[in-house]
Amino acid sequence: MAAATGGAPAVTDLFRYPIVQAPMAGGASRPELAAAVCRAGGLGFLAAGYKTPEAVYQEIRLLRGLTDRPFGVNLFLPQRPVADSAAVAVYAEQLAGESSWYATPLGDPDPDTAGDDGYEGKLAVLTDAPVAVVSFTFGCPDAGVLRALARAGTVTVVTVTSVAEARTAEAAGAAAVCVQGVEAGGHQGTHRDDPYADRGAPGLGLLTLLAQVREAVDLPLIAAGGLMRGSQIAAVLAGGAVAAQLGTAFLACPESGAHPVHKRALTDPLFPHTELTRAFTGRPARGLVNRFLREHGPYAPAAYPQVHRMTAGLRRAAAHAGDPQGMALWAGQGHRMARTLPAEQLVRTLVAELDAARAALVAGPYGAGAATGPESPAGPPAAPPEKGEPA
Repeated sequence: MAAATGGAPAVTDLFRYPIVQAPMAGGASRPELAAAVCRAGGLGFLAAGYKTPEAVYQEIRLLRGLTDRPFGVNLFLPQRPVADSAAVAVYAEQLAGESSWYATPLGDPDPDTAGDDGYEGKLAVLTDAPVAVVSFTFGCPDAGVLRALARAGTVTVVTVTSVAEARTAEAAGAAAVCVQGVEAGGHQGTHRDDPYADRGAPGLGLLTLLAQVREAVDLPLIAAGGLMRGSQIAAVLAGGAVAAQLGTAFLACPESGAHPVHKRALTDPLFPHTELTRAFTGRPARGLVNRFLREHGPYAPAAYPQVHRMTAGLRRAAAHAGDPQGMALWAGQGHRMARTLPAEQLVRTLVAELDAARAALVAGPYGAGAATGPESPAGPPAAPPEKGEPA
C-alpha cells in the first residue's frame, strides 16, 4: 500500500536541517526544548506518553505560542496484556526493600483504568487540532488512523526496530519510519514485547538495521540510536536516511525537562555504560547502569505497563532525594559525549559538524584533487586538523 499522504507535506519539507529532537516521555521533551530546536531549523517533538489528552492539548497550545515552525507529537500505542500476574507479584515482593528505603508504597500495577495511555483521546486532539507530524511507538496504528491524520495534513511516522515492522508500517500507509537501532536510549520501540528475545541478541545496530530497512521498504527513513555528533548524522544520511533523530544529545540541554541529577549522570564517571533493562518499566529500555538496574534488572518480568506503575513512586522519591542510584537514567550508548549547550546552539554545532564531515568526505583522505593510489606523487597525507568545537 502506498503511504497515506493525503494533504500532508513530505517529511523533508518540515525542517531546514536533517535533525530531529527525539520525543522523550517522562518530562524531558518540554515545549521549550521543542521550540528551541524548531527555531534553529530542526524538527522538535513533544512526547504524549504518560500524559492525559488534556495535558497534551495544553502543551501543544504552549508550543504554538513559542514557535510558528512545524513540530511533532509522539504517541504510545495501547499494549496488549502479556504480563504473568504471578511474576508481577513476585517482583513486587522483591521491591519491598526499595519501598521501605524510599518510604514510598509501590504503585498499583493494575489500576481501574483502561491502561491504554489515553490513546483514543489523544488521537481526537490531534485530529481536531492537527500538528505537522505524529509519530507512533510500541506498534503501528491501523490504516484508518493513518489516513485520517493524513487527510488532516499530518505526516505520520512509525518507529520500527526490524524489517518486518517497517514492512507493516508501509503496508498500513505510514508516510515515513523512524529506524531505531539498539544503541538508542530509553524504551526500545518494538511492536511486540517478546521476553524470549532477551535471551539472544538484543537487537541490531543502527547502521546495519538502516541498510536492511532501506532495501525492504520505499519510505523516507529517520535514523535513531546513539547519535551525538554531526559526523554520525553524516553517516546515517550516507546510509539512506533523510534525517537523524537525537534524544540523549538534547537531554543535557538547559531547555530539557530532565532532572538535574539525570543530566549530570550522563557524563559522570560513576556511570560509564548503559544496558537494556526491564527493571523500571517491564519493557526493554536502555539506561545508565546504577544500583537499581543491577539489583533488579535480572529479575524484572515482561510486564509493561504494570512494572512501570509499580516503580513510578520509587523513581519519583529517588529523584526527590537526589539519588541517581534509584532513578531510571535513560541514555543512549553515546551518553558520555553529551554537551550542556542550549538547544539552538547544539543544533548549530551539529550542523557545522555535519558540514565538516561532508566536506571531508568529498575531499577524500588525501585532500581535494589529490591522487589516492599507494604510489601517489603527492606523498603521505597531511596531518588531520586539530579537533575542536565549531564556533
